[in-house]
Amino acid sequence: MLAHIRHLVASGLAAAFFLMAAATAAETTPPPDPAARVFGPSSGFIAPADLDFRVVGIVSEGVRLHGELFWRKDLAGRKLPTVIMAHGWGGTAAGFRRDAIALAHAGYLVVVFDYRGWGESDSRVILAGAEPSGTGNNRFTAEVQAIRGYIDPFEQVEDWFNVIDWAMAEPMVDTNRVGLRGSSYSGGHVVYVAGRDPRIKAIVSQVGGIADRPDFAKLAGNPGYTTYVDGAHASGTKLARGEAGYPEPGEKAIGNLIGAPVGDKLLRWWPNDEASHVTAAALFILAGNEELVDNKTNGQLAYERVRGPKKLVIVPDIKHYGIYGTAREQAIQLAIEWFDKYLR
Repeated sequence: MLAHIRHLVASGLAAAFFLMAAATAAETTPPPDPAARVFGPSSGFIAPADLDFRVVGIVSEGVRLHGELFWRKDLAGRKLPTVIMAHGWGGTAAGFRRDAIALAHAGYLVVVFDYRGWGESDSRVILAGAEPSGTGNNRFTAEVQAIRGYIDPFEQVEDWFNVIDWAMAEPMVDTNRVGLRGSSYSGGHVVYVAGRDPRIKAIVSQVGGIADRPDFAKLAGNPGYTTYVDGAHASGTKLARGEAGYPEPGEKAIGNLIGAPVGDKLLRWWPNDEASHVTAAALFILAGNEELVDNKTNGQLAYERVRGPKKLVIVPDIKHYGIYGTAREQAIQLAIEWFDKYLR
């Protein structure tokens, strides 16, 4: 499939497809692995002395998700404005702990979680063979296969929705003051989720991969587009007919990005299509020298479409991963100021 993606990039359509641009850039400048710069597993994590830290289990479509909560000890027992976060492509909750600590110090209850099959969350499991016949009930013993480390944006946004549902029953969560923060691939997820859940009052999307619905009629005659689509559909067909399985855990099918997409699902993933339904206050933080996505057809387009209070900040002189490096402090401060304005 990577060959089809390279072909599409060469045809000049990279601006329309987040993953295609990501593939080219990743080959020339390998991105850092967000999970390699973290504090380690939650069992060995010690929060700052003035913060409380708790690990929770959240059920999403039958799978236990790993969640981490942060809040100031002097605010314990109060209803707090709440920020929910998850990392981008191939990242884990642990990669957002520094940001969670900063938000908690600012007075927020912070929920960070791992997608199913990532980090410390449980795997999704599938039958390794045929379901036994004649069981007479819905419980049976069978061999199963755990699937981990793959990219399925539709499953990931369902995890977002279920984490939100879980949070709505958490005693310290002020259900009228809930915000979302996403980065890179999850920067598109928060747009999609906010467009479909009016309980969300504010979002922050930084360096977001926010793909838009393709103009199928315009692209139909382009050989690169046709090659990519045919390749993706072929992958989906093999999966549907049982001729291929899920990607291997952490497989690098697109440049150096960790985790391979499932079948042809990315052909149908257009989070920017939901932007016009977003009424939550929306902050978009973009990299001035962004190399993985086209800002005009991703973050800037989403900014133009959202209908609530909004703000666009372009951080000059940084590339995509600079948001986790030299611009991290600026980005988290912008997020705190935005949430202070719309969740306080």
